[in-house]
Amino acid sequence: MSQANDRKALHAYLSDEAHDKWHGFAAEQGVSVSAMLEALAPELNLEGKLTQQELGERLNIVVKSARKIDADRRRRKKA
Repeated sequence: MSQANDRKALHAYLSDEAHDKWHGFAAEQGVSVSAMLEALAPELNLEGKLTQQELGERLNIVVKSARKIDADRRRRKKA
């Protein structure tokens, strides 16, 4: 979604429980929370309602996208 030099910070204050859930879920998926948020952004303009299965499928796509975002960032840091 964004380029290396085309990023802005997103700041949020969360409850301890929400913070732990975000970081726990991201860790289980092997991605960072920031990559999850960036991968999730295109999904935020959903129209209509999704079934649980459809939502699960969409989230799997988001996780795969977040993994790619994290990998791209790691490559850029090494370069």
